[in-house]
Amino acid sequence: MAEKIKSDLSRAEIIVGGLVQGVGFRYFVVRAAMQLNVKGYVKNLYSGEVLAVVEGEKIKIMELFEQMKMGPSHAYVKTFSIMWTSYNAEFSSFEIR
Repeated sequence: MAEKIKSDLSRAEIIVGGLVQGVGFRYFVVRAAMQLNVKGYVKNLYSGEVLAVVEGEKIKIMELFEQMKMGPSHAYVKTFSIMWTSYNAEFSSFEIR
């Protein structure tokens, strides 16, 4: 049983682009991540994109990805990507960096 639970855990790097900085996007992601009980961080990139590194249940990470594709009301998400990597229990909370 414990092995199945462990295998449901994953890690992803999510990058969204468009009008995603200066519109409360990172705070939107933190609220969504805390509701979904996933761990990691979100930060602005110099490219103008927003990066989220997330660990948790794969289904919850997918839900966060779907929410990030929509973004908060003043954001306009034009591009988005998700890259899956292996879970390594790196985080104890979700934060803005």
